[in-house]
Amino acid sequence: MFNRGDIIELEITAFAFGGKGIAKIPTDDGDYVVFVENTFPGQRVKARVETKRKRHAECKLLEVIRRSDSEISLPYQEISGAPYIFVPVEIQEKYKLETTLDLYRKLANIQDIPDKLDTFISSPQHFNYRNKMEYSFSCIEHDVHTGEEKDEAFALGFKRRGTWWKVENLNKESGLFDKQWEDGLIEVRDFLQKTGLTAWHPPKKTGFFRHIVVRKSFFEDKLLINLVTSSEGLEEFDVQAFSAFLQQFLGKRLAGFQHTINDNVADRAKIENGQNQLLYGEEKIVEELLGLKFEISMESFFQTNPSCAELLYNKALDYVFEDNDLRGKVVMDLFCGTGTIGQILSRRSENTQIIGVDIVPEAIEDARKNAKRNNISGVEFFAADVGKFLKEFPHYAGKIGTIVLDPPRAGIAPKTLQKVIDLGSERIVYISCNPATQARDTDLLRQAGYQLEKISLADQFPHTSHVEAIAKFVKSK
Repeated sequence: MFNRGDIIELEITAFAFGGKGIAKIPTDDGDYVVFVENTFPGQRVKARVETKRKRHAECKLLEVIRRSDSEISLPYQEISGAPYIFVPVEIQEKYKLETTLDLYRKLANIQDIPDKLDTFISSPQHFNYRNKMEYSFSCIEHDVHTGEEKDEAFALGFKRRGTWWKVENLNKESGLFDKQWEDGLIEVRDFLQKTGLTAWHPPKKTGFFRHIVVRKSFFEDKLLINLVTSSEGLEEFDVQAFSAFLQQFLGKRLAGFQHTINDNVADRAKIENGQNQLLYGEEKIVEELLGLKFEISMESFFQTNPSCAELLYNKALDYVFEDNDLRGKVVMDLFCGTGTIGQILSRRSENTQIIGVDIVPEAIEDARKNAKRNNISGVEFFAADVGKFLKEFPHYAGKIGTIVLDPPRAGIAPKTLQKVIDLGSERIVYISCNPATQARDTDLLRQAGYQLEKISLADQFPHTSHVEAIAKFVKSK
């Protein structure tokens, strides 16, 4: 039939959780199932076989040969990071809802999961909703018009899907980020190309221009820009001239411009991998979330879609406070990071004692600064390991009434989740950016006596396969 590494064409007929389109190939033993990421029913696609098993295969999407009848025309350039940009949002949300509920039915063995669904939160902004974007340079260009690969080019945009070495020039906005910036990216590219310095060559690990990272404050309507280069040819680069170009291009919208020199061969734009210099303006921008203000640097973690994050956090707070007598009890914001949730909790109920706990001391330091900036005194922050917390702070034993969990995408390791269970909270509100890991954890929580009472889903990232979940667990009495 086919082997690993083969390029094949397929008709996508169904959809599975995580944005995997399904194709079925008839055989004498029944249908052979092929999963192709980032595809949609009705499409005909070209894909590369990544893994092959006895009854199914996993493929990487290379090209959409024919669009689905569901897709519509929009004035955006398609990028690999938004594979469903042409699928109407209401159809995207329908598939996300159905496949996510099916995931909980299968992984958590909750057969009545539709009855536990509270709400599906649609993003207030379906386009131009992101507050951060990273663009790559490459001297190997994939021409979006001809499909050809060009060497010794100067490309600035996004990686071609299924590749790590070639970039498609972004010639008009993607529909995800700031319109003014992306419409003007051609001018940025032309300015830098005229310097005579080369774009990065990913296979050879040589070249000068590597990345441009842009952060946006919706609150201030400003952009913070970081140009990442190597040191190869640095003495020939007039960085002040580029700074002046950005000031003229963006005017008062330019919050700050930084230049990072990164000679690390790893293909990452992070500042800590190199030397960073502020050339213009400020190093931080300010964003507002539910009436609270947060300073955000180029490297800070912050919700990518702030307007939808507000709705998600409000739903989580509903689950914390509804039908919940917190007198004499403490609400613990676990894995609190820079303290966003703890501060919002405190603003929602000033009479409730709230503590934020994170193992990273730097995050706790930032959390305390944020709380001070927002004049919030009703929350305390602790740098501590969850498993040792009650030993280090025994006066909280028996007082933790509700725990709010917001772990990273990988979820909570089983040993750590057991430590959370051992804290003895009566209620757990679990925010997850990966429902697959939350569904897995739901089974362990149920074994520990916590019942899933309600769940809501949030479409934080329209036009992608991602969906977030907020679950309310209550301990059986």
